[in-house]
Amino acid sequence: MQKRYSIAGVRKELSQLPSKFVESSDLSVVQVTRRGEPVLAILDWQRYTAIVETLEILSDEETTKKLKEAVKELDAGTNPEWELDLQIDNP
Repeated sequence: MQKRYSIAGVRKELSQLPSKFVESSDLSVVQVTRRGEPVLAILDWQRYTAIVETLEILSDEETTKKLKEAVKELDAGTNPEWELDLQIDNP
């Protein structure tokens, strides 16, 4: 679920947003708009770090190649056996 606020509206709600993310497991992102157009996204730290880690994994060509090969093997009904050594730096 997304909540949508204007810039003026999010100013009023900003201090309460962390607790709103905790209270509502459905709330995934807050969209901030200017003149009705989205200009910012606010998300909780856990979701942010998950996105960053995913981008780091997908930006590694060798890892992406291994993932694609494993998906093909799974789709073909074979049992893929491969090792993945990831070095992920937390932001």
